[in-house]
Amino acid sequence: MTKRCWWPGEDPIYIAYHDTEWGVPVHDDRTWFEFICLDGQQAGLSWITVLRKRDNYRKAFHNFDPLKVSRMRDSTIEKLLQDPGLIRNRLKLYSIPINARAFLAVQEEFGFFDDYIWRFVDGSPLDGGRRKLGDVPATSPESDAMSKDMKKRGFKFCGSTICYAFMQAAGLINDHLEDCFRYEEIRRLHNH
Repeated sequence: MTKRCWWPGEDPIYIAYHDTEWGVPVHDDRTWFEFICLDGQQAGLSWITVLRKRDNYRKAFHNFDPLKVSRMRDSTIEKLLQDPGLIRNRLKLYSIPINARAFLAVQEEFGFFDDYIWRFVDGSPLDGGRRKLGDVPATSPESDAMSKDMKKRGFKFCGSTICYAFMQAAGLINDHLEDCFRYEEIRRLHNH
């Protein structure tokens, strides 16, 4: 039997996400933007809620093309507030075009968002070295620094807890438990 982290449970969507995406180091700016937006939508909810709606978000927000999203009008967001395929929270939906503009500003300054975000872990993924659920923190000094800097740059829904979840999902830290089959696979990815 395959040993994996506790959190996917028996949900096939969650298991597929855990087994193929979570913790894999991201270096693609469109993917970074999607992760920022979706992690912000998660605030106060479970990740599976967002994951089940991800395809709807991709359709509604131009497959997370930050330039197209940055140009979305308030009237479009107001219509999206009626869409049951999305989390119909006004602040969360309005945060997506705001974050798109902040994202583009970071790209303008650093060339790529990827170059900006990896600075928070000195360009190399951290190894969580977690043995059990209780070892996994909700925040870290790196997520605190990331949150503070992103807020300063105008990003919304980027508190330290959200930034830490973002770091875990995008491979800035390997927080698979050490006895999970993905832990070693992700470590090998980090070493290439």
